[in-house]
Amino acid sequence: MEKVTMLIVGAGPAGLATSACLNLLSIPNIVLEREDTYASLWKKRAYDRLKLHLAKQYCQLPQMLFAPDTPTFVPRSSFISYLDNYVSQFNISPRYHRSVESAYFDDKEGGNWCVTVKNLALEAHEVYLAKYLVVATGENSHGSIPDVPGLDSFTGEFIHSNQFVNGKKYKDKDVLVVGSGNSGMEIAYDLSNWGADTSIVTRSPVHVLTKEMVHLGMYLLENSLPCKLVDYISVMLSKLRYGDLSNYGLERPTEGPFHIKARIGRSPTIDVGTIDKIKRGEIKVLPTITSIKANKIMFANGSIDQFDAIIFATGYKSTVRRWLKGGQDLFNENGMPSRDFPNHWQGENGLYCAGFASRGLHGISMDSQNIAKDINLALNQQKN
Repeated sequence: MEKVTMLIVGAGPAGLATSACLNLLSIPNIVLEREDTYASLWKKRAYDRLKLHLAKQYCQLPQMLFAPDTPTFVPRSSFISYLDNYVSQFNISPRYHRSVESAYFDDKEGGNWCVTVKNLALEAHEVYLAKYLVVATGENSHGSIPDVPGLDSFTGEFIHSNQFVNGKKYKDKDVLVVGSGNSGMEIAYDLSNWGADTSIVTRSPVHVLTKEMVHLGMYLLENSLPCKLVDYISVMLSKLRYGDLSNYGLERPTEGPFHIKARIGRSPTIDVGTIDKIKRGEIKVLPTITSIKANKIMFANGSIDQFDAIIFATGYKSTVRRWLKGGQDLFNENGMPSRDFPNHWQGENGLYCAGFASRGLHGISMDSQNIAKDINLALNQQKN
């Protein structure tokens, strides 16, 4: 059994940022990571052409800017290099192959979080007693594939988007991408470029903007323009650039893009060239899947088509509730914050979360700094 001041679960950007902020304040902390590397989602489960969807000034972690020559929209490889430098600069040393099996608050002897961990490398169990516990496993802990009737009968390949690397192996194949968010649209674009006969399922209305439109919107919001006005400007610019996309099967939501982002954390879709391909007929847009039988897929409009592969770009879900016992004041039954932003990050009995605000890397930066400041204040009060 090991006693620690601070235990951080997860070595993605949220866990790294929290550890860095604590290290700067000389607060001892241990970071546990179930994979064999930090930022495993970025290093091992992201497609080749991925770039950060927001400009770099909105994606920096605390206390370290991107290098001046970094592109405005940072490629995956450059972001991984940035994280490598971040880990080195702030002396972050995660413990790998640690899978948390349970964590509960024990109010005996002053109160600690009792965390049971399986060391996957040694096939042994470890127990930590922590005064403070940070859940930094994030919203993207586990790829989510919807329950589609007959999916288990599908004779082709189906994967979640976190397993997609590039479209090379799908050349000349019929591929269906499910989901019209950023990942789905970009994967469909990549597949088409590699020569796949590509279709995409749109399950709900979507705002389509260019990266420059999003950049402008973020700038205007930062300079105190009302969200309603920023949304109006963004939608008008989108209409000027793309026209009426409902003619191509893409409906626009009634709420504005930045209002939706603030309310539920869903980002607008940033076009990388997919829309022009849809207009040219190189990528087909289809409605929701109703059922699957072998390699035949039925859609909500009554059409039936055959596919060799399905890629589900259908988001992720939190896995916190698999191992965290209690903590309902911080996490709901879905493993997401019980409290609304900006009060989502702090629970009771020294429990915190980082990376659950649905505000990307900017939200992670805010969470990690808030957590470190709060713990530093608590520790100083205990000394006095």
